[in-house]
Amino acid sequence: MKIREGMLEVPDGRVWYRSVGEGGVPLLCLHGGPGMTHNYIDSLEDLADRRRVIFYDQLGCGRSDRPDDTSLWTVPHFVRELEAVRGALGLERFHIFGSSWGGMLAMQYLLDYRPASLVSLLMSGSPASMPRWVQGCQELLAELPAEVREVIEHHEAQGFTSCPEYVAAVNVFYQRHLCRSRPWPAGLEHTFAEMSPVVYETMNGPSEFTVTGRIRDWDVFDRLVEIKVPTLVMGGRHDEIREDQLLDIHRGIAGSELVIFEESGHTPFHDERELFMATVNEFLERAER
Repeated sequence: MKIREGMLEVPDGRVWYRSVGEGGVPLLCLHGGPGMTHNYIDSLEDLADRRRVIFYDQLGCGRSDRPDDTSLWTVPHFVRELEAVRGALGLERFHIFGSSWGGMLAMQYLLDYRPASLVSLLMSGSPASMPRWVQGCQELLAELPAEVREVIEHHEAQGFTSCPEYVAAVNVFYQRHLCRSRPWPAGLEHTFAEMSPVVYETMNGPSEFTVTGRIRDWDVFDRLVEIKVPTLVMGGRHDEIREDQLLDIHRGIAGSELVIFEESGHTPFHDERELFMATVNEFLERAER
């Protein structure tokens, strides 16, 4: 299978990319975070037997350049970066897949650039409103054992979010709602090892459920009607994003499809990998027709 890797020029630096496969309508894959890396979505290489599948580490993350200027970490900057990646790769007809923050980035990109060459949009576990995301996560947090909640609340109140005790408590939430596979896939482990705490904390905050960064007020729910391309909205039954939010996104994007993976958390491409890939392949073929 053909594999290409390299660096691409984007605003204020260079990003690393990996392209797997060839032919077909390319699928450009956007990782979450902000501040994570492409590694945890590398299972999407399963789709490369029918088309070219492209990943990149967003600026400040993974193998890409890591500028010291934290003023770069804004939604508009990452949107401009996405358009620069598309142009540098010469993608004239393509699909976009976004996981979590990657789907948020994809929606904002569509709304800002309205790319005529985009064939379809696919999102997994992606909110259209961060205030609603936080509300949903707080509901899930309330379901954790009392002793776990107390550790999380105490450490966040004191600002001790690097403490091993806090990390261990957050991991209880992650094992329920982020990835339910045991053991965790190597790609997900690599992502946590290589993620950028600076980007994550600047854009998001200390945790999935405590969002104090620059995306805390991000909300495009009222603009979903402007998304006109075929869209697949996906999530897990045990996802960090609540099902009612996914349903509202589905209702907001005319003609979109909604799939809930019954045994999955936030990463159905790991938790129910075979079913996820079959679902995506079937949607992509319909969208292209």
